[in-house]
Amino acid sequence: MESPSANLVGCFCYRLVRRGVRKKNITGPATGFISEAKVHLKMTFSTHHVGSVDIQIQYVIGRCSLGVILVARSSRGICAIMLGDDVSQLLRELQEKFLHAELMCDVTDYQQLLAQVVSFVDAPQSSFNLPLDICGTVFQKKVWQVLRTIASGQTMSYRQVAEHVSAPRAVRAVANACGSNLLAVAIPCHRVVYADGTLSGYRWGIERKRQLLKKEADD
Repeated sequence: MESPSANLVGCFCYRLVRRGVRKKNITGPATGFISEAKVHLKMTFSTHHVGSVDIQIQYVIGRCSLGVILVARSSRGICAIMLGDDVSQLLRELQEKFLHAELMCDVTDYQQLLAQVVSFVDAPQSSFNLPLDICGTVFQKKVWQVLRTIASGQTMSYRQVAEHVSAPRAVRAVANACGSNLLAVAIPCHRVVYADGTLSGYRWGIERKRQLLKKEADD
């Protein structure tokens, strides 16, 4: 696990990243199209995604067996568990996903939370009882709920997941929902594979997916 000094470096990187991120405003005819699409697809987003300026998100950075890990928490629970190799990249992704939130690096108070999450990521067959703040569309949340029923050591195909959410033809949409998951391992999208059992893509890198599945199979 990284030291408080390493987290301070992460906080500094975040400030640099935030200054470099520009808000994208969509105006004109495109806004009408987007509104139409939301109605058609029945998309409902968390307040984190609709521009609330009152949301505060604390985050902490450390290391786990899969590389760098960033854990972020809102007042409602853990809203992101992100894996990667580059601190600045993870911070950039966090800022882009919670564009209007106030992000605060918590160097000391969240060390216990970080340790709990790292322990789970390093042993994903164990239970995870920390509260989650799951942000997504209605369809994404349905998919993620199915993923949370897949036991450690087991896998499911994208088509099987689609059938479980009563949308058997929505295989591509299921894959997109898996790729949109910000809660690595807690929502185990790594347990979704192709129908023939081969590995598909993974937001946090296919090698991490391979490591997770091997670890779960061995246990």
